[in-house]
Amino acid sequence: MSYEAVCFDLDNTLYPYAPCNEAGKRAALEAFRERGYEMDREAFDELYATARREAKREVRGTAASHSRHIYFSRALERHADEHDAADALAIGDAYWEGYASEMSLCDGVERVFDSLAAAGVDVAVVTNLTTRVQLQKLSRLAIDDRIDRLVTSEAVGREKPSALPFTTALAAFDRRPSEALMVGDNADADVAGANAVGMDTALFVADGETPAREDLPDHQQPDYRLDAFAELTEVAA
Repeated sequence: MSYEAVCFDLDNTLYPYAPCNEAGKRAALEAFRERGYEMDREAFDELYATARREAKREVRGTAASHSRHIYFSRALERHADEHDAADALAIGDAYWEGYASEMSLCDGVERVFDSLAAAGVDVAVVTNLTTRVQLQKLSRLAIDDRIDRLVTSEAVGREKPSALPFTTALAAFDRRPSEALMVGDNADADVAGANAVGMDTALFVADGETPAREDLPDHQQPDYRLDAFAELTEVAA
């Protein structure tokens, strides 16, 4: 089946997340040490996990819940009992610089984009996170010119699986849900969210196996399960 529009998740869909996150953490730990905060990797991981968990709990459902600068600001307060804006900014920046250094597209992404462009299919990225960070990622991956619309949870004020990110992308293209496909790695945020508004869905996990069909409830069942990203050319274009 061909579609008039295809919406993609970004993180762990168009590129693998895990190696980038690991590189970001290593860079952040080095930035801590450069600024005189002594800790080993185990202590860093515990501090980061605690700060992340607190932020997720307190600003749940907002783009701010993904902010590494918030995580590291909280981590500094926990570790040194102080608020140092310059250090928090530098450590957060170091994380994203390290993260970006490991970014690379999943195999098949460029081929799929070529096929979609040749077929005249509209392309959007629909993603949970802040606009600035996601723009930087698209630029780093050198696919910003392949994307017709970027819809972030920050911009619309709601996180997937809310209907709003999906309906915002559809409205931008003047497309009905039945004319669009959502591709993502998260069975709840991407698949269930898009299913709820009437879009077809494809589940693809960049750095691991997709959950078994029998492990997913009905509302998280995708129309397609992709073992390789390039399989999308047979579905969407």
